[in-house]
Amino acid sequence: MNPGDRVRVERAGVTNEGVLMPSSTSEHLVVKLDGGYNVGITREDADVDVLESDVYDVESAQTESGPSEIDFDDDLPTISLISTGGTIASTVDYRTGAVTAQFDAEDVLRAVPDLAGRANYRGRVVTNILSENMTPGVWQELAEAVVEEIRAGADGVVVMHGTDTMQFSASALSYMLDTPVPIVFTGSQRSADRPSSDNVMNAVSAVEAAKADAAEVLVCMHASTSDDVCALHRGTRVRKNHTSRRDAFETIGAEPLGEVDYDAEEVTFRREYAERGETDLETHLDLEENVDLLKFTPGMDVDRYAEMLRDADLDGLVVEGTGLGHVHTDLIPVLESLVDDGVVVAMTSQCLEGRVCDRVYDTGRDLLDAGVVEAGDTLPGTAKVKLMWTLANVDDPAAAMQRPLAGELQERSVPWT
Repeated sequence: MNPGDRVRVERAGVTNEGVLMPSSTSEHLVVKLDGGYNVGITREDADVDVLESDVYDVESAQTESGPSEIDFDDDLPTISLISTGGTIASTVDYRTGAVTAQFDAEDVLRAVPDLAGRANYRGRVVTNILSENMTPGVWQELAEAVVEEIRAGADGVVVMHGTDTMQFSASALSYMLDTPVPIVFTGSQRSADRPSSDNVMNAVSAVEAAKADAAEVLVCMHASTSDDVCALHRGTRVRKNHTSRRDAFETIGAEPLGEVDYDAEEVTFRREYAERGETDLETHLDLEENVDLLKFTPGMDVDRYAEMLRDADLDGLVVEGTGLGHVHTDLIPVLESLVDDGVVVAMTSQCLEGRVCDRVYDTGRDLLDAGVVEAGDTLPGTAKVKLMWTLANVDDPAAAMQRPLAGELQERSVPWT
């Protein structure tokens, strides 16, 4: 009995028939039913009959692939599809029920036939990881892959990425690359074997965005719970705001940069953007990884955190303060000590809307006197990525945190719904 075998499993008076999948535990069997859903069955006291042997080499199927091509049509633009892993980049093999990492242009067209005829495609895998395992090193590998694809003639790039940390990766590439073509991140909240999967619409819409005119790093995901429109968010202003909804992503502090009408196959932009071809391709890939993000909460043990911060020997720290950018008074000398030691400390707000202003209350003015710099309405996660980048690429990173570099810091905050 091996993954890939068709089996009938009887246990506790219940019979299930389907394809045996790989299991992460020795105590359970996982069977993909004919309807497409999986069922877990305790092995103990289970009666298993192998109905058909169809051994599948899962290990081989999960091997990363290099660049691939299919026949090109000179009348179509060329879009590079790059995979880092995540739900959208997975292919369900219905012989085994295994979710594999095979990812080349042919695989994508088989999984999403609606992409056919829209562009020429190149496909490549940078890595195959859960997005919570993303690292700055992978950001650099991803940026290098994007550059190679653009230099090879790609008219746009679509990055398939897990949704949980997509906003961080999109921010990183926003700083690391000056791009003459669109770079569009997309993902899937629900996998391809679920009836409510959003993978097809997101992938198709991302390709349409990659063919369009906005030469920026964008995130393309469902704009509503319906299958009608995908929103295009600027990579440094987007945040995942729901764990499971298909419209989980939002532009904070403004409307999305644009949208893709799925049925009409039209891309519309609502705000100013960098136009295709107006910027030469340049790279700034260095990152200072010794940067942390500290969220202040009432009752936190200041002494314990002070010791942790000293032991970390940081080069940069982003603080996620309350309201206009505040922390407990006892924490201010700790931050001042870090600044005196040469650490760049930037203040952001836990509030989703609005900007830091440390000139209103005494606490804020004390923070400014301590050398903490205001990051305006930059999102905390984006601020961390920005500080990693500025420390490695800018002569005065503290000053850089107070001015916009990639659309992350808006001139003014305007309520928007």
